[in-house]
Amino acid sequence: MIDTSSGLPFDVLQPDWLGMPSRVKAFATLRAGGVSVGPFGGIDGVNGFNLGDHVADDPLAVASNRQRLNACLPSDVIFLSQVHGNIVARAEGMPAGLNADAVVASTPGVVCAVLTADCLPVLFSDEDGGVVAAAHAGWRGLSAGILENTVREMRSCGAGKISAWMGPAIGPLKFEVGQDVYDIFATQDKEVRRFFVKIASEGGSGLQQKYLADIYQLARHVLSNVGVMQVTGGYCCTVNDAQQFYSYRRDRVTGRMVSLIWIDPTE
Repeated sequence: MIDTSSGLPFDVLQPDWLGMPSRVKAFATLRAGGVSVGPFGGIDGVNGFNLGDHVADDPLAVASNRQRLNACLPSDVIFLSQVHGNIVARAEGMPAGLNADAVVASTPGVVCAVLTADCLPVLFSDEDGGVVAAAHAGWRGLSAGILENTVREMRSCGAGKISAWMGPAIGPLKFEVGQDVYDIFATQDKEVRRFFVKIASEGGSGLQQKYLADIYQLARHVLSNVGVMQVTGGYCCTVNDAQQFYSYRRDRVTGRMVSLIWIDPTE
């Protein structure tokens, strides 16, 4: 749900997370609410809330946007260097720019965050609010086991029953992939074939087999296989909604949004 009354100086997407412990706080930022302009701006080319410092935006604008974000959090976000892999980091004492695609924390006030602009962000909490995590799950990371590894790391930190929320990502009517991507998933698990719909697409050498992939259902399936059954979210399409979301698939040159979660140190 888009929250325009959160008390934050920018609008956010709030998780529809049934049963989330009150001490766990989370949200995903939207496209507007900052100072970036041009392709990194909002739908009107201004006031963009781009938080990615690797997309050729003005570094001063990114720094200003990040300062605006950090002012609303119990600690500054330490951003990962996301590489579409399956490495999970511990947030406590983590250096900036670490190559990883998920981060886990069990210390109150330490923020877990991932940047996206079509890839799937997944936020996690255990039922007691003692362990939280954020994962960046594009198709490469998803097929490489990033979600399984995140859940495994949470359990190694003492997490009990885990629930998850899927933030804004490319929707099933827009996520066109090739035979190679289909084969990677179908070879690993035949059951996921139902999350791909065959289409035909013109390529450089004529008609090539393409598929529409449902990354939300793929993620649900992976999570169910590791015992995470309570999963919400998965209703946005970053490509379709240019008003609210950045999308690399739609625009190529664009900003990045952040999905983040932490344990409230005051509760």
